[in-house]
Amino acid sequence: MPKYGENQRIMDGNYDESLAVKCVNGTFVGKKAEEVISYKGIPFVGEQPIGLYRWKAPVDVVPNDGVYEAYHYGKSPVQAPGDPAALYPMGEDCLYLNVWKSGDAAQKKPVIVWIYGGAFEVGGTTDPQYDCSNLIKENPDVIFVTITYRVSFFGFLHLSHLEDGKDYQDASNLGLMDQIMALKWVHENIAAFGGDPDNVTIWGESAGAASCTLLALVKGSHQYFKRVIAQSGAPAQTRTPEQGIVCTDKLMETLGCKTVADLLSVSAEKIADVWAQLYGFYQVLGIRTMPERDGNYLPLNTWEAYANGAAKDIEFLQGCNKDEMNTFLSVVGPDVWNAWSNGRKAEKLCQLTDKEKELVESYCNGIEGEDYEATVRLFSQIMFIAPQIRLSEEQVKAGGKSYTYYYTVESSVPMLKSGHASELSVVFNHPEISDFTGRAYDETFCKTMRKMWIQFAKTGNPSLTAAQSPDGKAKEWPLYDQKDRLVMVLSEQDIHLAKESELKIVDWEKSYFLTNYYMP
Repeated sequence: MPKYGENQRIMDGNYDESLAVKCVNGTFVGKKAEEVISYKGIPFVGEQPIGLYRWKAPVDVVPNDGVYEAYHYGKSPVQAPGDPAALYPMGEDCLYLNVWKSGDAAQKKPVIVWIYGGAFEVGGTTDPQYDCSNLIKENPDVIFVTITYRVSFFGFLHLSHLEDGKDYQDASNLGLMDQIMALKWVHENIAAFGGDPDNVTIWGESAGAASCTLLALVKGSHQYFKRVIAQSGAPAQTRTPEQGIVCTDKLMETLGCKTVADLLSVSAEKIADVWAQLYGFYQVLGIRTMPERDGNYLPLNTWEAYANGAAKDIEFLQGCNKDEMNTFLSVVGPDVWNAWSNGRKAEKLCQLTDKEKELVESYCNGIEGEDYEATVRLFSQIMFIAPQIRLSEEQVKAGGKSYTYYYTVESSVPMLKSGHASELSVVFNHPEISDFTGRAYDETFCKTMRKMWIQFAKTGNPSLTAAQSPDGKAKEWPLYDQKDRLVMVLSEQDIHLAKESELKIVDWEKSYFLTNYYMP
């Protein structure tokens, strides 16, 4: 794939002033194509996390009067290979964001900030799927931003237990801290692009969605956003300090390191190679790296925090896909899946009481089909489906708002069905990217789904009138409540409301309780 260039400082004054936007840390000059103006590779930190800043909290920007190109994406965060973002230049100096807007001069437009997924292990804004040009063409009255954050061992590595780790208390949650710093930059600068800093929606999928739901629990964060769109990601995607220490110690042993100082002398490439063998997402389906419930930056119990109203002033649109883990099954195949899932199931059962173990076995025994079906359904419940429903439950219990969906469109890729991430090309309006869809989806359905997302970001309510709806039919989307538990079924041929009890999204007796044990 083509490598992007590097943005340079413009010293000769030769640039198009109509494409220049003055921000706190510089004036950035974008590029215009088909009435879409993009600004790529804008730094949102004052120091990139390299050298002595490795494993340190992001440093805020400082005022700068320079003029800079914003033509090229910044680097992808360092990660093991496998994700599209890893096909582009990677580096520790990766904390940049990108802005898309239309060419009109309108002000105070709603702002949507995308946070990518990738199991907190992989991902980056360089993934072609996250180009927002098509979204701007369809929605010129909205501004879109995509932000980069540190992933994997640079974003979420427990170090404070090491001999010289006392100065690295933040290392467990650096990826989230990066996101907050990017949102702070957006808050302080987006008005210059024509955006409304008081109408910001954060939007993510998978680890990106989990991030959005966790950011809502970070002290002081609510000044930066008022709404959340969370696709297949919830505050269950976290780990304890003890679980983080296990991962770190195994890495240290394999690298032959004993201290943070030792680690600082190891190259990013070497750490990535070793990490891929131990925990690589595409290599061994690691799924061990997550933000840490440290009782400081994040609460010890995220569910309790939601139940106590920590995010009740934030409006949510969130939901899950019908066959979440089928994506992983499709990618790795039945043999690798069975080996991984049986091992993880044994780990999970060790955490449970005898009664709970019986419930899990009963759940699995009630699922018919191939030998992989039971664990695919079980881990879909544990990792994505049950936590998503619980998020709505806890949010509304505390007096907050949640619009909840259930995505059922099936891919033509073998075994993938309505799997994890299969809706991304729909919401980003990239029908040409068919890795997970395998086919062209109904165009009217896709437009309608996107329209509901945009309407929510604009108003806090995803409902559409007949005039607003691409299919000419009104879509009244009520809030989730604990009485009717209404969800919007995103079916390709029939978007409609249904009660959770009719859909049986979760097994309230045999799978819902697993949310108490979080994901790892």
